[in-house]
Amino acid sequence: MTRNLEIEAERQTLADEVTKLFQAYRGPLLRYLMSLGVPVAVGEEIVQEVFLSLFQHLQEGKSRANLRGWIFRVAHNLALKERQRGVRRPQVDLDEQYPCPAPDPENSAAESQRHRRLMAVVRALPQQDQQCLHLRAEGLRYREIAEVLGISLGAVALALSRSVLKATSAEAVR
Repeated sequence: MTRNLEIEAERQTLADEVTKLFQAYRGPLLRYLMSLGVPVAVGEEIVQEVFLSLFQHLQEGKSRANLRGWIFRVAHNLALKERQRGVRRPQVDLDEQYPCPAPDPENSAAESQRHRRLMAVVRALPQQDQQCLHLRAEGLRYREIAEVLGISLGAVALALSRSVLKATSAEAVR
């Protein structure tokens, strides 16, 4: 009987840990999935799958190293599987996804124009560069981005520096 209570207490501790991670990463994970073109409803399902997999992963006593990177990697892979099912979904309009609030009409118009230019630059980037940029915007470190996308650390650094360079060049042209 005591062993059953210990097992139940361990499960509850894991459930609490996964719940805290869910609360911390649900939003960033969903935004990243949307940046990959995954609709919100499908993204929510993927997020649920990720955290169910995380619970099982931890319950089996597997590695706890870099759980944030692990979570994004699993979500990334599930999003790719979703794409491979052959259902082509239109790319999410990032202009609508991340609206830029502004205090007055003049600033609002200028900020909106700037935002459209920057989003055009982002959309023109290679897909891997866009993914690196979105993951970095969600706070992942270069090493975590490399792990999530399955690329080298150098490739992440190059993609991000190339992205920033293009974005700053587009700003300078204005």
